[in-house]
Amino acid sequence: MSFSNMLNKLSGQPDSYDKKAQYRFGRTLGAGTYGIVREAECAGEKYAIKIILKKNVKGNEKMVYDEMVLLQRMKHPHIVRFHDWFESKDKYYIVTQLATGGELFDRICEYGKFTEKDASQTIRQVLEAVDYLHYNNVVHRDLKPENLLYLTKDPHSSLVLADFGIAKMLDSKDGVLSTMAGSFGYAAPEIMLKQGHGKPVDMWSLGVITYTLLCGYSPFRSENVADLIEESKSGRIVFHGRYWKDVSDDAKDFIINLLQPDPSKRLTSEEALQDVWLTGKTASDFNLLPEFRAYMAKSRLKRGIEIIKLANRIESLRMQADDDEDVDIPVNSGEMAGQELAKKPPGTEHSLATSTDTQKKSLSKIAKGAIFREVVFAKVREEKELAERQRAEKEAEAKAKRLSSTH
Repeated sequence: MSFSNMLNKLSGQPDSYDKKAQYRFGRTLGAGTYGIVREAECAGEKYAIKIILKKNVKGNEKMVYDEMVLLQRMKHPHIVRFHDWFESKDKYYIVTQLATGGELFDRICEYGKFTEKDASQTIRQVLEAVDYLHYNNVVHRDLKPENLLYLTKDPHSSLVLADFGIAKMLDSKDGVLSTMAGSFGYAAPEIMLKQGHGKPVDMWSLGVITYTLLCGYSPFRSENVADLIEESKSGRIVFHGRYWKDVSDDAKDFIINLLQPDPSKRLTSEEALQDVWLTGKTASDFNLLPEFRAYMAKSRLKRGIEIIKLANRIESLRMQADDDEDVDIPVNSGEMAGQELAKKPPGTEHSLATSTDTQKKSLSKIAKGAIFREVVFAKVREEKELAERQRAEKEAEAKAKRLSSTH
């Protein structure tokens, strides 16, 4: 037994805790229900480490082990790669590949042009990952844009599917799950109705993502669960002329076949991969970016609230941690969130810095000021983009009139 292992034994740390010393922890990337995700470096390589407080999953430890076992089995170019795991006496650590290219929707906004053909090839990458999962009897259950990440900043970087925290392995290819799962706006009706669910829930979520990608808004407008259930159950998917006139019928058919209220009528991942729309042959070259950027401007109005929730969540998790030698959660995350927002230009990626300061602090005035600033800038961007769209429409109408008068 090594000296470090002996010290771990004496301090009540598990054997695998020895691995923690190999990693140099960096910025906080995000926070969830059970813990946070931090960037870390080991042997010159950077990774993402999910840190889960054991007290938050007490009685449900199997959930953590299931995620680790599942990630170790998944080997696909469009699925985030598992690297390692270890634990301390009060935390679990899951080490995975670090995707540095940004979230799907944020990355699209940086493009000069994004067409329906681009969208079809983007969705194909996601679908290939989903098909691999379903072939292996795994249901992700939380497909949403935030969990679709680009591996690198390279323009040709691959997309990877991340966050398998509520993914489940089925007992059989037609297995059924009963626990609530998913995110508001992306969860299939059978989940919200607690009717039992399986692989088709991922196909529903993919339908919502595809719809939003092509027009810049969600197919469902409800803001509470009861209304969303009714809207989802209706099976009525509206393609508003103003936003969908330049999108192919094949794209609309693809979406309709995914957003079927009856899960048995939804395309399977295998069937969807054969759909003509994913070949890109019938997709238009119309630029979708103007409307999509307008959608992102609106979504940024909600960013301030999410930042407050994130900062408070991290602070809460930090206060729950009670092993002094194992300080992984930044003490002043709330203030650091505000500082990061204050110094970065609007529309850029926001990340939380780390601090070793031991003084307890809450969300500060600078954070609140930065959040207000973000909301104001989002509103300005929204108004500016609306004006630009209206100007473009007038120019198009004037051009059409000139053309008609020459004939």
